[in-house]
Amino acid sequence: MGYKLFLLLEKLLMILPKTCRKSFFTMLADLGYHLSPRYRKVSYQNLDFAFDNQLSQEEKEDITKYAFKNLALNFLHAMELRHMSKEELAEKITIENIEAVNRVHAQGRAVIYVTTHYSSWELGGASIGAFIEPLIAVYKKMKNQAYQEWLLEARDRFGNISMEKTNVVKPLIRNLKKGLACGLLIDTNINNREGLIVDFMGKSIRQTSTPAYLARKFNAAIIPVTIRTDDEENYTLMLFDEIAVEKTEDEEADVLKATQLQADWLSELIRKEPKFWFWLHRRWKNDHPEIYKD
Repeated sequence: MGYKLFLLLEKLLMILPKTCRKSFFTMLADLGYHLSPRYRKVSYQNLDFAFDNQLSQEEKEDITKYAFKNLALNFLHAMELRHMSKEELAEKITIENIEAVNRVHAQGRAVIYVTTHYSSWELGGASIGAFIEPLIAVYKKMKNQAYQEWLLEARDRFGNISMEKTNVVKPLIRNLKKGLACGLLIDTNINNREGLIVDFMGKSIRQTSTPAYLARKFNAAIIPVTIRTDDEENYTLMLFDEIAVEKTEDEEADVLKATQLQADWLSELIRKEPKFWFWLHRRWKNDHPEIYKD
């Protein structure tokens, strides 16, 4: 019953002008900020830790407020993507440095897009599939299966194929061998059995080594990609140059070096414009649980 009401709300919102939809979700973000002391606190804890307590309270509040707004806008974008044409999406997106991908394709190699929860990640993933190439997008299984189906429909609308992360490595390998692209998030919290310890934002943390491992083993190219905006209407999909993975006799060292380079890329991105990152997530909870204690 709840999901049917949600779909009815979606139908009503999509009838409204897009400015009204945005105002509605911006209002929800503002309510979320004021009614969610737990997540406000998580954001402040992350910011204090990442920036060594150098940010003022006003700066932390501004960044945290935008984190709530950005999350709401991603929800809005997922909703709009379910009803959007490729031509309408093209009006919103500018692609920067497509040459990085073209160079890899010219060599006959597959691309591993490393992505992050930064700005409109929903528009970003869809835009890769729509305007560059379809990719296998790895996601974590959600508790609400109805919402998961709703969200994956939006994400796969323009050619992407979503695969749940459990036992996903073998399917990824098969597709990489065929020259098909994949997209992997590198900024989610992972358990102690996964990933490698790297330096991220000046702090040690465990990060997935899957992109580097797959790139090294199957001669694929790691291309970092993100998206940003100045006006929340027009977005730039930013492709970065390939992060090379060495292939020496020391496989572990090669994978660690490439994984660290990905962490360096993300650290630089966040330091430049911290408001776009998803500060509401307890990214350091396994490696530095002490920062989230009262």
